[in-house]
Amino acid sequence: MKRRFVMILCAIGLSVTMAGCELLPFAGDLIESVGSQESSADVSSEQQDSAEISFNSKPEQELEEVEEAFRDKKPQGPLDKANLMAQQYDYDGAIALLKEQKDFDSNSEMQEAVKEYESQKAQCVAWPVDKVTHVFYHTLIYDTDKAFDGDSDSGGYNQVMTTVEEFKKITQSMYDKGFVMVRLEDMAKKNADGVMEVQDIMLPPGKQPFVLSQDDVSYYHYMDGDGMASKLVLDENGEVKNEYIEDDGSISVGDYDMVPLIDSFVKEHPDFSYKGAKGILALTGYNGVLGYRTDMSYKTQPEDLNADKKQWLAEHPDFKLKKERAAAKKVAAAMKENGWEFASHTWGHLNVGEISMERLKTDTRKWKNNVERVVGKTDKIIFAFGADLAGVEGYGGNEKFEYLKKQGFDYYCNVDSSRYWVQITDQYLRQGRRNLDGYRMYYNPDMLADLFDASEVFDPARPTPVPEM
Repeated sequence: MKRRFVMILCAIGLSVTMAGCELLPFAGDLIESVGSQESSADVSSEQQDSAEISFNSKPEQELEEVEEAFRDKKPQGPLDKANLMAQQYDYDGAIALLKEQKDFDSNSEMQEAVKEYESQKAQCVAWPVDKVTHVFYHTLIYDTDKAFDGDSDSGGYNQVMTTVEEFKKITQSMYDKGFVMVRLEDMAKKNADGVMEVQDIMLPPGKQPFVLSQDDVSYYHYMDGDGMASKLVLDENGEVKNEYIEDDGSISVGDYDMVPLIDSFVKEHPDFSYKGAKGILALTGYNGVLGYRTDMSYKTQPEDLNADKKQWLAEHPDFKLKKERAAAKKVAAAMKENGWEFASHTWGHLNVGEISMERLKTDTRKWKNNVERVVGKTDKIIFAFGADLAGVEGYGGNEKFEYLKKQGFDYYCNVDSSRYWVQITDQYLRQGRRNLDGYRMYYNPDMLADLFDASEVFDPARPTPVPEM
């Protein structure tokens, strides 16, 4: 049964303010002074906005064509497909799929499967949406020797990032504890009248839902050579993987960051996903998205172009914006078809609580012109720097919220150290996120005990002590 709530608010163990979250590590110090230098310079370039609006007059049609190409590429028989749906708790979908088969009335195997699905469904119980935790990561570190080499970035990496080995252990621990990935829409979504309604997350006893997200999945220039993946690509089987640049310049393709690692884990453990849900990728735009240099500034090259962009363009004289965007669109379409979602992280990695209204509008236009054209529309915004538009009192009467709401955003996520922080009104869902990184594991391991044992996960390759914030 769907339930409409005027407001749900749950904050357990609240230890940071909602507006600032200043205790939490974030990419502000890490983004090469990027967050301020690049965004403040390019934001002033109205000429770029005008040029961008005229570029590619039918972006939505192109995106639909790309996404359509990735649908129906999984040749499964109806029984195999139904079994997978049931493993991922979509019992109604599995039952309906089999019953619509022409030979259902004469197929005893399908009939027995339906009975089993019905039995499993009857054991499920609704999980309270105010008890859904949300965890997030930044880009994962593959080569710790390169990331923690003592240069000016290594301290920031140690604070706000997670190694691949840590991520694997955390994921396994959460699976063993019964966690299951869900979408924000599984918690609440708009009805036909545009009113946000709480949903029922139906899970078997022993299972508990969580939301997963990852910030700054752009593979920024400043990360080059620091032991992290360089982009997301499609391999020869059409699966989303990472490229990783080896010391000799050769490129390896594999599971070097969160997206392919989760995809591979769900292949082995389909019950880790609720109805096919994966995670949310929060994207900025100034360095492009997913490792592709899709921002218009790479084409227009304004006078205030960042030095890293100039260097990259000099190293890639054959760069074509249209080609770069087309490649990124294919990857994004494949990801969405496989359960991944995208959110705005603001184009320039800005603190929405501090910037002016005019700058928020300019930044949002740039995000829509440069990022939405590649990954498609989204109704989610995950705030950079762990910021927010207001405190725990809610968004009522907030001018910035009213603007973002009109731009199509219904889901708003900040950063909070609480196990749960959920606020739902008839206009929006708002949720706090927990950072699973070096800083939190080193200084506050008790805050993570419901998810994993930090003493067993903490990578011995990390220099200690982890730098304080």
